[in-house]
Amino acid sequence: MPVNGVRTLSPKLARRLAITRQRLAGPRPPADSNGIMEVMHDLCYLQIDPMRIVAPSHLLVLWSRLGRYDPAYLDMLLWKERRLFEDWAQATSIVLTEDYPIFSALKRSFATGNQPWAHRIRTWVEKNKKLRRHILTKLRHEGPLPSHRFEDKSVEDWRSTGWTAGRNVDMMLTTLKAQGKIMIAGRVGGRKLWDLTKRYLPEWTPKERLSDREVSRRAAQKSLQALGVARATHIKQHYIRGCYPHLDDVLAELEVNGRITQVEIREGTRPWRGPWYTHADDQPLLDRLAAGEWEPRTTLLSPFDNLICDRQRTEQLFNFHFRLEVYVPKPKRKYGCYVMPILHGDRLIGRIDPVMDRKRGRLIINAVYMEPNAPKSKETARAVAYAIEELGTFLGTEDISYGRCVPVAWKSVLR
Repeated sequence: MPVNGVRTLSPKLARRLAITRQRLAGPRPPADSNGIMEVMHDLCYLQIDPMRIVAPSHLLVLWSRLGRYDPAYLDMLLWKERRLFEDWAQATSIVLTEDYPIFSALKRSFATGNQPWAHRIRTWVEKNKKLRRHILTKLRHEGPLPSHRFEDKSVEDWRSTGWTAGRNVDMMLTTLKAQGKIMIAGRVGGRKLWDLTKRYLPEWTPKERLSDREVSRRAAQKSLQALGVARATHIKQHYIRGCYPHLDDVLAELEVNGRITQVEIREGTRPWRGPWYTHADDQPLLDRLAAGEWEPRTTLLSPFDNLICDRQRTEQLFNFHFRLEVYVPKPKRKYGCYVMPILHGDRLIGRIDPVMDRKRGRLIINAVYMEPNAPKSKETARAVAYAIEELGTFLGTEDISYGRCVPVAWKSVLR
């Protein structure tokens, strides 16, 4: 019911809107290139993480939404049709080529400010103009190429306390990518292939030049629709994280123009700190969800899944504390190295600690953990077991083994 003209949502309805906008409820899209593009239009990005403890994260994010699919469809969209490309969004990510004007605008400001790091990059690039020319010339005549095909023609090493120290070719490639001069044009055996941006992008790529305000106007709406319901701070942390100039003014303008709407989330008599927003285009969906039209699923989520990437928002919406423990020393881990949360309907009811043993062709579930308020029924246990079996099928194995750490209530099914 509206309060002071502002629509009030229960936490459950807010969760259901967020989950549905993330394509984790309702009918699954087709498990082909069209389905991948449907998901991409709703999510806007897929974070790339190379860890293969189970499978690369971007492949798992798509699996959670599509079910079993052939990753070759994604490769086709990236490297042949080029409807997608790799860039920096939430992190290193796969994004839509039709959104190129947003990313092009962000590149214009790379290392142009007065910050010490920006001045340091500009100075280093200027001193190593020969290396820069060498890379661009070689790509123009021979590209696309892997990094080892470039000679290190630098006159001054890149200095860093991290892994980039002395890696001059890699640093120059990264800088040229951040400036929009070159792009990742393929991958062979895990190695990136680089090419000139103007040659790689398809002819139909939008090339309009956006102002900072227009970048925020477009990206904020995409972020809000992907989130379903969000505060300004959540929008800032999503999609083009931290790159929303004039966001408060843009949100006010979008609200005046009827593109976004303030809502209140109320738990009992207690309102959550706001304001919260939904997108005007999602009002019919919100009405249907409020009327009880809800098609839940049970699935597993990558640790980097778009639904849970904002850990604080996840804790508030789902009452689910989640942290990645891959860099935590083994004796100090609470749940495991690469834990996948269990989404069951509109709740996160537990997590599994899986490892894919590729040599033996076996999916090992080291442990299954149940949240204190998780359903203990056999029906729930069977839904969790089926989600794990679906993961095994996607990974190419029917051999699934469970460790000793399985909740007693689910043990008769998960074995």
